[in-house]
Amino acid sequence: MYIFSYVGKKLYLCTAINSFTDMSDTLVITPTYNEKENIEAIIRKVFSLPKEFDMLIIEDNSPDGTADIVKRLMQEFPNRLFIVERKGKLGLGTAYLEGMRWGNEHGYDYMIEMDADFSHNPDDLIRLYDACSTGKGDVVVGSRYVDGKISVVNWPMGRLMMSYFASKYVRIVTGMRVCDATAGFVCWSRRVLEKMKFDKVKFVGYAFQIEMKYTATRLGFKVYEVPIIFTDRVLGVSKMSMKIFKEAFFGVFNLRFRNWRNY
Repeated sequence: MYIFSYVGKKLYLCTAINSFTDMSDTLVITPTYNEKENIEAIIRKVFSLPKEFDMLIIEDNSPDGTADIVKRLMQEFPNRLFIVERKGKLGLGTAYLEGMRWGNEHGYDYMIEMDADFSHNPDDLIRLYDACSTGKGDVVVGSRYVDGKISVVNWPMGRLMMSYFASKYVRIVTGMRVCDATAGFVCWSRRVLEKMKFDKVKFVGYAFQIEMKYTATRLGFKVYEVPIIFTDRVLGVSKMSMKIFKEAFFGVFNLRFRNWRNY
């Protein structure tokens, strides 16, 4: 059985009436668009871990039936699996912000961004959570580039170099001491997200990842990096595009010289 609930002006589809009574303290937020090849496997993997996580799927009206798979699994995993359905592709950043608002409203202490395509190893969720919950960082990043090492599998050399030097470029321009500023595998403490003004976030693509980490540092929070091995997707199609890359490249200057008094 499902119920519908409103948070602000948004309508959400949730599981039965006692959905939030036995919830985990940690919410994994996973945006999806055409992920039917991966979504069931990633959900089952997360729910098989020794640490209990809840999952929220932010679904952007995939024509391949991704949402139908999630709804079927919600019956198997009541109180743990939830979905927010949107009208179309509205951007990675807005998907995560949607999930973070939802997580704040429902009282989660930690929220973790994670892709649906197994490029982020779900086993590493526990390592990110442990680092955040024990106070090593207010924001914990699953990092591909810690201590000068590159931990990426199956990427073309061109994309690898673009990502690696993009992170170096971000550090030079912003002064932020984060080796993997563009990383999308991130654990957030609730107190960081409650402090942020989501309506001030400007970017919707991968620049969103840079903006959020930089905003956290400007607000005085500690960012800690946990080394991971990033594996490029095997199934499905990457959502990366030149438009997204340009937003990230040119948006960094905007961050550096933004007026932060109202943030």
